[in-house]
Amino acid sequence: MLALTRHPAATPTDAPPLVIAHGLFGTGRNWGVIARRLADIRDVCTVDMRNHGDSPRSTTHGYPDLAADLAEVARHIGAPIDLLGHSMGGKAAMQLALTEPALIRRLIVADIAPVAYAHDQTRHIDAMRALDLTGLSTRAEADRRLSAHIDDAGLRAFFLQSLDLKAAGGPRWRLNFDTLAAEMPKIVGWPETSGRFDHPALFLTGSESHYVKAEYRDKIRSLFPKARFARIAGAGHWLHAEKPREFEETVRVFLTAPESAPAPVTA
Repeated sequence: MLALTRHPAATPTDAPPLVIAHGLFGTGRNWGVIARRLADIRDVCTVDMRNHGDSPRSTTHGYPDLAADLAEVARHIGAPIDLLGHSMGGKAAMQLALTEPALIRRLIVADIAPVAYAHDQTRHIDAMRALDLTGLSTRAEADRRLSAHIDDAGLRAFFLQSLDLKAAGGPRWRLNFDTLAAEMPKIVGWPETSGRFDHPALFLTGSESHYVKAEYRDKIRSLFPKARFARIAGAGHWLHAEKPREFEETVRVFLTAPESAPAPVTA
């Protein structure tokens, strides 16, 4: 099963547990602060997706595989769950919602759509692989070395969260680069899954992101007829990191709205 971190509810209620699925090259640890804050009235679990962090390694990384992993977690902690997925994790969450909708009460998809994208993230794998790990002992030195391959300081900081400097035998990446590179067409693609999720779904995007275009909404509504759309002003694709309090509050409003009619969400 996927590695998961539990954040027990500060004040237990009958609210279903929330599971958070991170995006490509991330880990559940990236979501720790938001998870703890959302755990005021519900249990929250963050997972490391397969081939990431402390979760099992595999030679496959398609969305049916990732959805099956999340289904196992849902059954383990007690379904139905609320499920939040960002980017790759959002596609995995959509796949599960369409194929096993009974496992999910409410769905939040952060800045991704059920479509294939043309971009390729293999260059980031190449950059991380190119990092010289010899004698590396500090995060600052790792950042200095990685800057030779990646200009963006924010991206470097994000990627370096997956570098284990204290691993036995020396520093190592907590990412399965071989499989992620081989399966990249599946990761940026979409399996054109049929199905329908008739429970509430929130598609939450950054106003500065281009991942969820207006022309995708008809397709989203055909698969998720109760979809609602909200945008967080001033945020890009990494909306939860760029505007964490706004992101958290929007998710909270959606999850706690009356069951019969989820409240309109604006951001």
